[in-house]
Amino acid sequence: MISMGKTRRRVSVGLCAAAVAAVLTVPAQATQARTAQDRAVPSAADGGGPVWSLTPTGTDARFRGLAAVSRDTAWVAGSRGVVLRTGDAGRSWHDVSPPGAEGLEFRDVEAFDGRRAVVLAIGEGEASRVYRTTDAGATWTETFRNTDPRAFYDCVTFFDRRNGLAMSDPVDGKYRILSTRDGGRSWRVLPSAGMPAAQPGEAAFAASGQCLVSSGPKDVWLATGGGATARVLHSADRGRNWTAAESTVPAGDPARGVFGLAFRDRRHGIAVGGDYRTGEASPRAAAVSGDGGHGWRQASAPPPGYRSGVAWLPRTRAAALAVGPTGTDLTSDGGRHWRTVDTGSYDTVDCAADTGCWASGEKGRVARLSW
Repeated sequence: MISMGKTRRRVSVGLCAAAVAAVLTVPAQATQARTAQDRAVPSAADGGGPVWSLTPTGTDARFRGLAAVSRDTAWVAGSRGVVLRTGDAGRSWHDVSPPGAEGLEFRDVEAFDGRRAVVLAIGEGEASRVYRTTDAGATWTETFRNTDPRAFYDCVTFFDRRNGLAMSDPVDGKYRILSTRDGGRSWRVLPSAGMPAAQPGEAAFAASGQCLVSSGPKDVWLATGGGATARVLHSADRGRNWTAAESTVPAGDPARGVFGLAFRDRRHGIAVGGDYRTGEASPRAAAVSGDGGHGWRQASAPPPGYRSGVAWLPRTRAAALAVGPTGTDLTSDGGRHWRTVDTGSYDTVDCAADTGCWASGEKGRVARLSW
């Protein structure tokens, strides 16, 4: 189910479950020179490559929300109000779901460490909520409940442990932005004067928790789809003033647009997306920016299909992973060329500073990356 558009439709993706992730490393094009960053990332020629190792979650919930804290610690949030946490590299997962949340759809989780996290539930009106824990999920506090039936919140992001934003699909023709300055304890709606007008039919996709992402103390980006063009909006002042740029990812349909963003600093970003409908082509599923999202270039060799999540690999300057229902792709040149390295189904991916990378998706699938 993906949230999108003014009509707030929830559309079933209808994906097939993959049994066990398999490594299908594809050699890069022979004409493509390997840079120093390429050599830092193992490939088929090196006798290595990224391998997703599935971990037993004990549930069939779909996890579109994921927060990688470290190689050992991660949080996932998903359907039916399920929130899980691991502290032992996925060998065991603890159900830390907020009490009474069974009817909610969690689509994003932001974790500061193994004890403190914020989760976002999506939906029309009061279905959009924010919960916060400071004791590893033993107890939760509901810190925001949407009371405007026109609003539909999709994603949340944090600049640091105190300052964060959440975003809603357009209300009165503009995206609505929530702000917190106390780590998610309280929230307020920011003025909309600095937000450009939304396109007809435009909204965000609550598909991977990556429709709103930040880098550094003040920069934040918002991904859109459904309108005539798929845009990326950028704010350099924590959500008060925004500029909009057209991406090269196809749009023009409620099922198409930018689904996920990742910025490794305030200038270098990757956008992924396409058409999420099963069997529909997504020929331009990735784009890159080197100027903070003001301009976007189509990937020369994009992923072969729709991708909903993307993450930069820590301690590299040009390597990143993109995931979707038909596989995982790796780039070693900043998003210009991608090669498929796994065919398992995942909705989102996240990497911690210590190089611990995780992916999650349908039917309780959560995996940890190894080489």
